[in-house]
Amino acid sequence: MNKYEVQTNPFIVPTNDGKLIEEHFGEASINTGDYSFAHMIAPPIWSEPFQIPEFDEITYIISGKKKFEVDGEEIILVKNQSICIKKGTRVRYSNPFNEPCEYVSICVPAFTIERVKREE
Repeated sequence: MNKYEVQTNPFIVPTNDGKLIEEHFGEASINTGDYSFAHMIAPPIWSEPFQIPEFDEITYIISGKKKFEVDGEEIILVKNQSICIKKGTRVRYSNPFNEPCEYVSICVPAFTIERVKREE
């Protein structure tokens, strides 16, 4: 058993909204359900539906700004800021701004489409 794993070929999650999702470690990339780590770029004027995920999600902003709607409260993060959204929290992620937002995300347990629980 290796004591480490270097990721040189992240799994590119297919999207139809212009968002880049590169999962370096997680369910889709290395078949681990304990956690996931992804690099993402949300394009300008982008948003997702509300969701109530079954995982904690930590987001760290590398550049740009990202809006979080958490149980009715709006939070805007900028470069070098981070947030942890606890599982079971109703949240909506968006980039309503005119520049891309680059960030990384860690989910515990790992992100899966079944665990995200997006609203229709």
